Amino acid sequence: MTTPWQPGQLLFAGFDGTRLPPDVAALLGQGRLGGVVLFSRNVAGPEQLAALVAEIHAASAVPCVVAVDQEGGRVQRLREPWTEWPPMARLGELDDPELSRQVGGAIARELRDLGITWDFAPVADVDSNPANPVIGDRSFGRDPQVVARHVAAFIAGMQDEGVAACAKHFPGHGDTDTDSHRELPRLAHDLARLRRVELPPFRAAVAAGVASVMTAHVLFPHLDRARPATLSPAVMELLRGELRYDGLVVSDDLEMRALWGRVRPRDMVRGALEASVDVLLVCRDPVLRDEILGHLERAPDHAVEGALGRLMAFKERYAAAPAARPEAGPPYPEHREIARRIAGAPSARSGADPTEGPERR
Repeated sequence: MTTPWQPGQLLFAGFDGTRLPPDVAALLGQGRLGGVVLFSRNVAGPEQLAALVAEIHAASAVPCVVAVDQEGGRVQRLREPWTEWPPMARLGELDDPELSRQVGGAIARELRDLGITWDFAPVADVDSNPANPVIGDRSFGRDPQVVARHVAAFIAGMQDEGVAACAKHFPGHGDTDTDSHRELPRLAHDLARLRRVELPPFRAAVAAGVASVMTAHVLFPHLDRARPATLSPAVMELLRGELRYDGLVVSDDLEMRALWGRVRPRDMVRGALEASVDVLLVCRDPVLRDEILGHLERAPDHAVEGALGRLMAFKERYAAAPAARPEAGPPYPEHREIARRIAGAPSARSGADPTEGPERR
């Protein structure tokens, strides 16, 4: 990694379509993006996706990371002919951590064969509110200790196969009753409640050596009356200080209405960096992407040095462009057998239809 590192490395972007757009390719070629986030809108089939990922790596002046949300259940960008996984609630109901480890490893192998080395999974939120419109059966369950066991097992399985896991959404999105894609949720939990319910899965993730943690665009007024977790030093000190996590922290998508339209792009960048958030996601809009990039590039050196150091350490492990191996699958018969074995009856905690509204994170 001899190319000079630029503040734009702290930005990961998404785009429309099944080909790499020229503007994104140009930013990658200038070293002004750290990587790319893919969605179902970018996927037409195995050969196309392998070629797209290879093109992204080839365009990048600095070794990049390609990321995706491949959780299982409602949130999985790669579906048939790849393995379609049951929701993680099923694994929590079965409560066999070895199965969770196997699922994490199997998902990682399917991604790694394509050259994708960062998965925004697992969900470490506790499903403590049946009215929650965005978490539900994405969570391993309603018991913090059950969730903690399976989060740790999933992370171990995934990272043993060379794909970075991401515990989300810190410090906890499970008890909200509003959708942060559309508005800013508020949770009036004090520290005692957070330590009892929301934090145990994240503590287990840190102990398991999780490669990254994603923030929640949720306001916790007992800790910070004005700023959601993504922009709050007080909230993020729970992760950096109390949980002693020194790895990579990534924001949820800055386009979500919990932030965009409420917070100016300049203040998103400044607030995230002050809160010790390292990587910023802009998953679709090129205008917001370029605004965020401009503010990052104008940030003082001291504001970005720590984040760039953590991203460099992350990339040393996960940014080597692996050879895509579409011939290895899909389909993956052994993975489909695992999925059939754990699926059983549909979970009662199905939540909202993922085809409605924005793609879930």
